[in-house]
Amino acid sequence: MSEPSLQDDVLHELGDDKVQEIAHLLGTDADGAQAAVGTTVDAVAGELRERADGDDAGEVREALAGLAEPAQEPLKGVAAFGGLGGLLGGGMMAGVLSKLSRPIATSVSRKTGIPVATVARAIEVMIPALLTVLAKRASAKRAGAGSPASGAQPAGGDVGDLLGSILGGGKKQQ
Repeated sequence: MSEPSLQDDVLHELGDDKVQEIAHLLGTDADGAQAAVGTTVDAVAGELRERADGDDAGEVREALAGLAEPAQEPLKGVAAFGGLGGLLGGGMMAGVLSKLSRPIATSVSRKTGIPVATVARAIEVMIPALLTVLAKRASAKRAGAGSPASGAQPAGGDVGDLLGSILGGGKKQQ
């Protein structure tokens, strides 16, 4: 049985209330909001993969490593991050996603016709859920990597492979 897609996990983490909030922001219904979330999650995954292959690979690796480290306190969903202004729990990855939010909003706007500013507001609602999902996946990857003595360090190796394993179900690099 395959694991849920990143989009499915983000939608689940958002829950009906946040999906409705996004629908309201975008002036659409729940189905339209879910489609916009899917487009946005694809854009985020693509941007992260592009950065992982480019000059920002070190920053992406550090952000992923930060997600993969055990949290001081267990994550408790979107509420753990308190919105875009309180993303302290997301560490470096929150910074990476914040930095990417404008280019992602522009990309999603081109694909959907929704104004960039509107997409940017919807992304602000999505980022905490995305961070939660990425952190859960990174933690699961770390737990599955074995003990540090095994040499399977989550931040080691090829950042594209690590990113692909966390993003899963999407367009993995070959």
